[in-house]
Amino acid sequence: MTENNGKEQKACTIVIAVENKSGVLARISGLFSARGYNIDSLSVSITEDPSISRMTLTVRGDEKILEQIYKQLNKLVDVIKVYDLTEGDYIDRELALMKVKTTNAAVRQDIMQIASIFRAKVVDIGKQSLTLEVAGKTSKVNAIIEMLKSYGIKEMIRTGKIAMTREFNQRK
Repeated sequence: MTENNGKEQKACTIVIAVENKSGVLARISGLFSARGYNIDSLSVSITEDPSISRMTLTVRGDEKILEQIYKQLNKLVDVIKVYDLTEGDYIDRELALMKVKTTNAAVRQDIMQIASIFRAKVVDIGKQSLTLEVAGKTSKVNAIIEMLKSYGIKEMIRTGKIAMTREFNQRK
């Protein structure tokens, strides 16, 4: 992908282990906003160790910008470790909830068939909508969204990507 400035833009998945304390997310997002870097997706959760949280970010930038991001993140006091998973072997998932318009029984059946193909779950049925839950790779989530757009997505929320290295690829 190339941006207007002609530099090659690369999508990047970064996982950051941080101290689990208040203000850490604000400092990290502040670092990005102060430098004009955009975060495409962000997910944060406590880990198996309650004193540590794991953040998964997806960002875009040329090599110079991405290198600067890594350096700046590593300088933050509450950052324990920064991992670039872009080139490595890792597992990633995203979750989305979508409320889709259903104008009649035939449309409802079509939407349920699409949900079945994507292994999405129907989590709520209303008089004029179905709410679906879909989990998987970002490309799978994007694909079902494209399939359902023509029916009318009334409301949607996505978690953003979460990721971790595979067991045989873990860094010490």
